[in-house]
Amino acid sequence: MTNNLGSMYLELRRYERAEHLLLRSLDIREKTLGPQHPDVAISLHNVAKLYFVQHRYLDAEPLFRRAIAIMEKSLGLNHPNLAQLLASYALQLEKTKRKSEASTMKARAKAILAENPSIRSANQTVDVRRLARERTPWKE
Repeated sequence: MTNNLGSMYLELRRYERAEHLLLRSLDIREKTLGPQHPDVAISLHNVAKLYFVQHRYLDAEPLFRRAIAIMEKSLGLNHPNLAQLLASYALQLEKTKRKSEASTMKARAKAILAENPSIRSANQTVDVRRLARERTPWKE
C-alpha cells in the first residue's frame, strides 16, 4: 500500500511525500520479506526512480544495482520485470555519461522483451476514444 501511494506521489511530483512513503515501504518489505525478495527490488527501483528524477544520481546508482542483483538472483536473467529495471537503469547511465554501459543495459532489456512478446503487448496504451470512433456495428 505505501509503495503504491509513494509511486502515486512520485508521479504527482510531490517528491518529499513520495520519498517518505517509498522508504517506509522498502523498510517494511525488507523486514517482512527479507532483503533478497523481488518485492524489495521493486521498492528499491521505485526509490531509485525518485532519486533519478531529482537528479540525485549518486543516491540512485547503488539502489538500481542492488535491485538488479536481487531480480537476477530471485527471478532469473530473463524475467520481464528485470527488463523494466534494466531500461530505467540505462537512463541513469545515459544521464551520467556512461553510454556504453547504457547501451548494454538497453540491449539486455530488449532481448528479454523479445523473449516475452505477451509482455510487450500488455504494456501498450489503448485510446478508448479512438476505439469508440472506429467501432463498427455488430452483425450476426
